[in-house]
Amino acid sequence: MAFREFKTTAAQLYDEWIKDADPRTEDWLLMSSPLPQTIIIAFYIYFVMLLGPRLMENRKPFEMKKVLVVYNFSIVAYSLYMCYEFVMSGWGTGYSFHCDLVDYSRSPQAMRMAWTCWLYYFSKFIEMLDTIFFVLRKKYNQVTFLHVYHHSIMPFTWWFGVRFAAGGMGTFHALLNCIVHVIMYTYYGLSALGPAYQKYLWWKKHLTSIQLIQFVMVSSHISQYFFMKDCPYQYPIFICIIGLYGFVFLLLFLHFWYHAYTKGKRLPKVLQKTSMAQNNNDVHHKTE
Repeated sequence: MAFREFKTTAAQLYDEWIKDADPRTEDWLLMSSPLPQTIIIAFYIYFVMLLGPRLMENRKPFEMKKVLVVYNFSIVAYSLYMCYEFVMSGWGTGYSFHCDLVDYSRSPQAMRMAWTCWLYYFSKFIEMLDTIFFVLRKKYNQVTFLHVYHHSIMPFTWWFGVRFAAGGMGTFHALLNCIVHVIMYTYYGLSALGPAYQKYLWWKKHLTSIQLIQFVMVSSHISQYFFMKDCPYQYPIFICIIGLYGFVFLLLFLHFWYHAYTKGKRLPKVLQKTSMAQNNNDVHHKTE
């Protein structure tokens, strides 16, 4: 009885809450309710953490070179297209980079921004293939908390963004993320081409630097809101979520940087040995 009352109350609260949603996006794919995406994300987590490794336990890793090349360079093309659309729908055609409000009209410009937000949201589901490919190739060491958390939280939070605030200052981090993904997936695509292209991948360490810069820029941009005397941005809750997102990911990527590069775990083997030798020398000097 108590559960039934709770279910009824929850349904009533949802009905009241969804009344404030953007009617322009309600009929778009996956936008009718957060339930479909929640099921997809839950299955993604279940597959990459439990089901996938179990299915691959007695199987050889899949050879996916051609698939990875096509996949990575397709993401590059998709990200470039989204960069262009974000610029043309606001960030290069009128946004001030300060207090930019959501335009809820059905003007061509406003609809273009809303659609670009949906494209970005949908891209987060495509990028879940990153982890699935790790599992199928039995690269379990790359299925980290940071990786799975990132691929799970982004589509979940962006459903609310597209449904309630498809535009304005809350989309700046999406533009930055698309730019970073152009660089990142270009690296992955070149890496997938094989040993002949390894000489072009000397900038691996700088990928994390670029991601760190991204989160600093996201946090700096969104934090302006708290220092503006008058900014009537329609959904301040999203400002808080984006600010928290930027700060948390900055910490997580700094943690990754420390273990991957300061300790040398992600450096090439030759550099790993140099790093280990240097660390040993440092320890030796400290104990003298």
